[in-house]
Amino acid sequence: MRYLPYDRSAAVTYARRWALGRNPAYYDFQELGGDCTNFASQCIFAGAGVMNYTPVTGWFYRSASDRAAAWTGVEYLYAFLVNNRSVGPYARVVSALEAQPGDVVQLGTRTGRFYHTPVITAVTPQLLVAAHTFDALDRPLASYSYAAARFLHIEGVRAW
Repeated sequence: MRYLPYDRSAAVTYARRWALGRNPAYYDFQELGGDCTNFASQCIFAGAGVMNYTPVTGWFYRSASDRAAAWTGVEYLYAFLVNNRSVGPYARVVSALEAQPGDVVQLGTRTGRFYHTPVITAVTPQLLVAAHTFDALDRPLASYSYAAARFLHIEGVRAW
């Protein structure tokens, strides 16, 4: 197994390119519960370059009907990134002060249900994000209304 760096610049460049549009290579899940985590996964893939094709618990996209739950589901993406010990990107939960461009933040309720996954595009010192569902580019994270936030710092990528 090889350990590769996560290309934060490529992830942010992708986020800036597609935040206000849709890449035709990917299905738009806007009408099926939202497109935010699909977009976040696309950005992470732009920085990682490696998918994990493990059935059920992996993180991959081949088509709208052939993808891992982690590609499009908020909680599934979290579980994949923080528990991944195999190929693909891996992350750890950090504080807002440790978050960097190319990382993701997940917004949630007081009861711990997380529902939105924006991508951090800049730290200025406030955090700016890009997102789908309610499309945003360089939107201040502080402008969102949420009760909980968890910051997922992409530490690196594993590949064969």
